[in-house]
This record gives sequence, C-alpha cells and structure tokens, in this order.
Amino acid sequence: MGTAARAGSDCRESQCPLLSNRPPICSLNCDDLLSNAAEKKSIEEVLAGAELAPAQCLWTTGASGSVQLRMDELCPEQPITVHQVFTNTVQKYGKLTALASKRGNKWEKVTFSEYYHLSRMATKGFLKLGLERFHSVAILGFNSAEWFIAAVGTVFAGGIIAGIYTTNSPDSCLYVAKDSRANVIVVENQKQLDKILQVKDKLPHLKAIVQYSGSLKEKLPNFYSWEEFMGLGLDVSDRELDEVIISQKANQCCVLIYTSGTTGSPKGVMLSHDNITWTAHHASRAGDMQPAEIRHESLVSYLPLSHIAAQIYDLWTGIQWGEQVSFAQPDALKGSLVDTLREVTPTAHMGVPRVWEKIMEKIKEGISRCGYMKRKLVTWAMSVSLEANQRLTKDEEKSFLFTLADSLVLHKLRAELGFSNCVKFFSGAAPIGSETLQFFLGLNIRLYEAYGMSESSGPHFMSGPKAYRFSSCGKVVPGCQYKLVNIDADGIGEVCFWGRNVFMGFLNLEDKTKEALDEDGWLRSGDLGKVDEDGFLYITGRIKELIITAGGENVPPLPIEDAVKQELPIISNAMLIGDKRKFLSMLLTLKCTINPETTEPTDILSLEAVEFCQRHGSQSTNVSDIIGGKDKIVYQSIEEGIARANSKATSNAQRIQKWTLLGKDFSIVGGELGPTMKLRRPVVLHMYHGEIENFYRE
Repeated sequence: MGTAARAGSDCRESQCPLLSNRPPICSLNCDDLLSNAAEKKSIEEVLAGAELAPAQCLWTTGASGSVQLRMDELCPEQPITVHQVFTNTVQKYGKLTALASKRGNKWEKVTFSEYYHLSRMATKGFLKLGLERFHSVAILGFNSAEWFIAAVGTVFAGGIIAGIYTTNSPDSCLYVAKDSRANVIVVENQKQLDKILQVKDKLPHLKAIVQYSGSLKEKLPNFYSWEEFMGLGLDVSDRELDEVIISQKANQCCVLIYTSGTTGSPKGVMLSHDNITWTAHHASRAGDMQPAEIRHESLVSYLPLSHIAAQIYDLWTGIQWGEQVSFAQPDALKGSLVDTLREVTPTAHMGVPRVWEKIMEKIKEGISRCGYMKRKLVTWAMSVSLEANQRLTKDEEKSFLFTLADSLVLHKLRAELGFSNCVKFFSGAAPIGSETLQFFLGLNIRLYEAYGMSESSGPHFMSGPKAYRFSSCGKVVPGCQYKLVNIDADGIGEVCFWGRNVFMGFLNLEDKTKEALDEDGWLRSGDLGKVDEDGFLYITGRIKELIITAGGENVPPLPIEDAVKQELPIISNAMLIGDKRKFLSMLLTLKCTINPETTEPTDILSLEAVEFCQRHGSQSTNVSDIIGGKDKIVYQSIEEGIARANSKATSNAQRIQKWTLLGKDFSIVGGELGPTMKLRRPVVLHMYHGEIENFYRE
C-alpha cells in the first residue's frame, strides 16, 4: 500500500463518526467565516439550532433517508433548504431579472419575485397531481424557464428532481423514471413525449405527463399542457403548501443526478438540500461569482441540466446570488449559441472542453478566411497575448504591447463571440487539452478549470481570477478538504474528497455506495492527480482509464493523446489503446464538418483539416479521400506527427507503435461521446473491436 497525503484532514475512527468531535486542522476556511473567533458559534451550537432529520450515518441509499452532515470548523454554516435560500434571494433581489427567454424576436424576462411565485404555482400543480414525498418528477427537455420552475416546484413539493438527457433513448428514459419512482414526467415537446409514450405502461408510479413547449397533438388522459398544469393547483391553499415546505430538512434528498453509465447502468446520485445550497454558495464564490449587490452576473444556459455542472452553475447558483440566466435556443450546439452570446453578452460563461474546442476551430476558420494583412495582425496579437499571459503573474503590470494588441485586435475578436462583457470563463466536466488552453490565452481568455464529480455536487476544486495556474484545476474549494492516497514516486495518487458537498449515496445501491466511500467517509474520485507546493491540483488521469501494458508499465492515456493532437491539427479525437497488450496503439479521427440538423459528423473535412492537407501538398477535401491509405501524403504527415509525439515519451513503453484512421469522427449521436461530449472509452473499445484486434495480429 502507498502512503496518503491529506490537506486539512484527520483520520476518522468509524464509518459514521460524530462529526462535532472533529478537531479543526485545516487552514482553508469558508470565505465568509466570522473573523472574530469569539463571535463564532461552535458546531454543537449550530447543530442544536438546525432543524435536521434524525440520522445515524454519513450515507443512505433510500430516497426518504437522511444523513449526518460533514460539518466542522471549516464549514460551520447553518444548514438550510432550497426554499430558505430562495426566500432570502427574493428579499434581497426580488425586483432583479432572474430568467430571460427569447420568444420569436423578443426577450421575455421574469424577476426573482415572479420566479418564486411561479415555482409555488408549479408546486401546487404537482401536489394536485399526487406527487408523493421523495418520489421524483423526471424532466426531459432542453434548458428553459419551465425546466427551472418545474425543478424548484418539485423541491418545494417535497419531491426529487430527476433530469433526463434529451439524447436518451426510450429505454434509457424508462430506466431513470422507474428507478426514481417518477410520479410526474415533464417533457419539452412531441419528440420527447413520444419516447415516454413508448414506455409509460412500464412505469408503475407514473400519474401524469406535462408538456412545456409546442402544441399538444392530441388530448390523452392525465396529460397536460404547461398552461393547464400551472392552473391545476389553484384550490391548494398556501397554508397546505407551506406545511409541506416547512417539513423539509436540509439533510434530506431533493436532487438525483444520473451518471452517464459508460461502465454499466446509470447510478442515481442522491444530493441533499445542504449539498445543493452549500455548494451553490461556496463553490461559486471560489470561482469569483459575485452577489447581485456587487455585480448582477449574467450567464447563458445551454449545457444539459441533467448534468451536475450545468445544474449547479445555472440553476442553483443563479438563485443563490441573484444572477440573470438567459436561455439559449435548443439548437445551441448546432451553431446558434454564438448568436445568443452576442445578444446577451454574459459576464461569465461555462463550457465543456469540446465546446471550447469547437469555438477554437470556428475562430481558426474565420482567421484563415481573412486577408493577408488582417491575418498577420491577428496572429501577431495572439502571440503577444499568449506570451504575456504565460509570463505574467496576476500582480504584474501588463506591457504596452500587450495592451495595444488587446485593445486593437483581441477585444474585437472576443466581442464577435459575445464575450465583450465576460470576465470569467469556466471549463469543466472533462479534461481540457493544453492546445485549447493556449489558444484562448492568445485571445486573452483564461479558461478556469473546475474539477469534481456528480458525487461532490459538482466542483471540489476551482480555478478563478484569484487561483489560476496553467493546466491546473485550481485549489480546493474553501470549506472542503482533499487527500491523496496510494501516492507513487512522482507524487501522484488517487484524489479523495471530504466536505458538505459530498453526496448522500447512490439510490438503492448500497454496495456501490460503500465502494465510493472509504471507511472514514471520504469520497474516492477514481482520478489520479498531484498537488504542487501552493495547493494547485493537476489531474493526470483516471484509475479505470490507466493502461497497464503486458510488460507492467503504467501509462496514463491523456497526456499522450493530447501530445498527438498538438502535433497534428488535422486530428479531432485520439484514443490510446494498450491495456494488457505488448505495445501501444491509437485510434484517430479527422476533423470534419457537422450536419447542423442531426449533429452527426459529415464526410467533409473542416477548413482547418483542409488547410493541413494543403500545407503538406494534398488536395483531399473529404474524410473518404484519405482513409484506407488513399492519401499517402496525409498518412506520411500523420506518421511524422506521431514520431514527434513519441520523441517526447518518457519511456519506450509509452511510444505509439501502430495507429489507424477511422472513417467517421466521434459524436454523441454515434455513441462514442457522452451527453457532455466526454469520450466513452468502454463504448469505443467495443465499437472498434475489430480495428483494435488488427493492431495485435502477428
């Protein structure tokens, strides 16, 4: 066994310790702890004043269960429910715009007071439909005001939100709705409704379906339009509603996040009111999101709300700090997102790595179409910005040359993307490549990485204006703790989490819950990382993705894949193969255009890929012109790029011996990428089994 390093942690005697007896030992305190120690309440006093449900353990697997909270001197804040946060927000920010939706050519806005009132109307509707305590409302649709209102209304009613990805098949929708005991399913439109109609007879707890967009094709029993639903609870009294709200406790479940299920069936991650409210407050402040009295933050909601990253960033943090959330169009990822960004000009923006990569590719295409002089000017400005951003610490003065480049060129480029007012840019949900990070530094955009998981209610480490280091995930969120276990000679170990953000457990999965938590209640991330002397975390790979060759060499795939993509701008996806094999091989896909209607990759090479071909003397314009060894020039160029990447390998065992080009790029539709465009390695291994076996035939 390896050693363990802890940051602000101590060993616990049992699986469910009495947390109030934990000694204070970490120097990282929550941002709003009182400075005067005499004024601080002890944990015992806070717990005595908190209305919590009885709990004997840190975890549970029952929807109606309750848990002990990981409260200590680092995070002694009073536990509060979602409703308590919302009422505080209404008192402070009631007249401010909360939600903005574009209908036709007009933006319709909803204030926080109106948002709260609409959420109560939705709550009454759910109660009227028979939503039972700790049963779910499953929501299947693109981001919208109705999604938010249905979610908050569910929680107010004592139910549990269960988001379903819009890309899910009918059977996948069935799994989530059945596992979460859905009483009501809220769908966006006819397309999503059709999925539910195929499986509704297999849902024993289902009582009603609500559709929030588009007209109803036919009136079915227990099937309601949004307008009908919002009027259902008119005879439910405020007193009845308030009794339901008052009965809720901060250590009870209110949200289910279903994992993507890349290595088996999805698991329902149970999050409590305290998980949500504590994380929305502290993780966002670590990223420098401001309360509305300081700055009325504005953001665009477009990533799947069934994923924890978007839900905590868009929905719950929005309520916490009085932010304005504007909803993108459903075809945002097909190309309309930039149009929305230009209209809204948000102050903060979050994207998954693949979104940032697509923006990068679009910018590169735009630059290549510029005239010679403009192209040279942009290239100069970006090189100045990259050099300055890599050299400067946050306290150093920016050079005149850098200021000139930014004001003359880069500011205009950012404005074209809708980022003229944006001061914070976040990336999360998957690792991001250094090429992408460097490209955006060239635009004077620092991408602040967040790192966490569904089981930690989202971010456990955050980068931000005050905590930034290139290619790092930042520092641990104040009030949270981490430790590294089984550390190797390079200082790399498994990252483990402790804090108020750590989940309640997996719904109905006791064995899986015990696997995720160690004997002291620390959450195992399954990720490998190292921490520098200043507390910045660097993720080096995933334990499950770690390749162990037949010779016993441990090979993290991400750095090698990243190196290949840096050497070869024609490559879209690179996946390293070699577990239990004699040598490493690699699957490669080429950059191509996307069908805007289906989001499927086409046979047409992207402009960047075509330019790569032309630079090397090839006339290919389609993927099919190249694959199968048809274009020897491109194959030779790729071989040379692989050789350059191999020259940087730390050992012979980490060199790529064989590779192949696949006929189609990876995509969500194809199944190789998950809903947040993260590579689904087990799926790719299965799909391309034949190609992989060809590498290793004698």
